[in-house]
Amino acid sequence: MSNQDPLSYLTRALAIRERVLGPDHPDTSHSLNNLAALYDNQGKYEQAEPLYQRALAIRERVLGAEHPDTALSLYWLAFIYSRKGEYEQSEKFYVRTLKIYEKALPPDHPYIAGALENYASLLRKMNRTTEAEPLEERARVIRAKRST
Repeated sequence: MSNQDPLSYLTRALAIRERVLGPDHPDTSHSLNNLAALYDNQGKYEQAEPLYQRALAIRERVLGAEHPDTALSLYWLAFIYSRKGEYEQSEKFYVRTLKIYEKALPPDHPYIAGALENYASLLRKMNRTTEAEPLEERARVIRAKRST
C-alpha cells in the first residue's frame, strides 16, 4: 500500500471501479459510500451528501428498494441529515431504513439495533422522549441477546 492520503486513495478507487465495473455497479456504490464516509467524518457534509445520494440511487436501481444495502445507504443519509439539523428528513430515512431491515434481517441483527439507537437519539433531539424510550429498550434487548 502506498503512502497516499485517504482522499486520493478513495477517489482513485472510485474512478477505477467506475471505469472497470461501470457507474451503476453495486461495488461502485461501495466506493461512493467510502468516499462519502471520509467527508462525513471530516464534517464536510455538503460533499458527503451527494455521494451518499448517488450510492442510494444505484442501490435502489440495481439491488431494489428493499435490499439491506439500500437500507444502509438510507441509514447513512439519515445520519448525515441529523448531523446537519435536518431532523424531519432524517426521520423519514430512519423509518425507511428500519422497515427494510425488519423485513430483510433477523430480528436481533446488530444493524437493527444501531438504527434503533440512532433513530431514538434523533427523537430525543426533537424532544420526543416518550417515542425514543421504547426504541432504546428494543435496541438494548437486541444488544443483550447478541452479547450472550
